[in-house]
Amino acid sequence: MSQVDYRDYIEVNAEIRFGKPVIKGTRITVYDVLQWLASGMTHEEIISDFPQLSENQILACLAYAANKERIIKVA
Repeated sequence: MSQVDYRDYIEVNAEIRFGKPVIKGTRITVYDVLQWLASGMTHEEIISDFPQLSENQILACLAYAANKERIIKVA
């Protein structure tokens, strides 16, 4: 299975949610999705609560977080 390219699903726009990364076409932030996953929600539960989301969009949030972690520089 190949990794989802988060750039296909995530955007940063100063006009939406104060420039936080969001899922394209929504006001749902990457942070929101990561928090839901961290609280124990399954992908299916998230999609049930937010039917505008897809499995690939949830995976894109994880890929975004992984990439951000990879590029963080330690002082």
